[in-house]
Amino acid sequence: MKYGVKRGATARVSLINKLIVGRILAVDYGKKRVGIAVTDPGQMIANGLQTVLSNEVFLFLERYLNTEKVDLFVVGYPKQMNNQESESMVYIRPFVRGLKRKFPDIPVEMYDERFTSVMAHKALIEGGFKKKTREDKAGIDTMSATILLTSYLEYLKR
Repeated sequence: MKYGVKRGATARVSLINKLIVGRILAVDYGKKRVGIAVTDPGQMIANGLQTVLSNEVFLFLERYLNTEKVDLFVVGYPKQMNNQESESMVYIRPFVRGLKRKFPDIPVEMYDERFTSVMAHKALIEGGFKKKTREDKAGIDTMSATILLTSYLEYLKR
């Protein structure tokens, strides 16, 4: 190595990883289920990814991060109408701590998730989905995470 410049395959992989923009991954964390959405690699469009059981979310994230680069986690921050934290922060706080501990190189940002579930239900109704589809809680969780991420992306553009 001359003048601190890396040579060979290791240098190319390092350079490529720096040039690749990672995705933003949003989490709508619930006591039973977790809705997950991600952006495209260009961080322009939010897409619903999946709903997983809360006790399986870290395993799911490990597997996902083995195949995709993620630059940021956005976790839904539940607030009440008076801007106070919701009671669900009791189980979201430990999740966020675990996320930071398990994936220390990926920043975690909390973003207001008020109305995401209501908006998901409304979108399903306006989209003409049948009642059975609208009652699919896993689908609602994924859609809520997508709405959360879309809202966060719009916030970044301001």
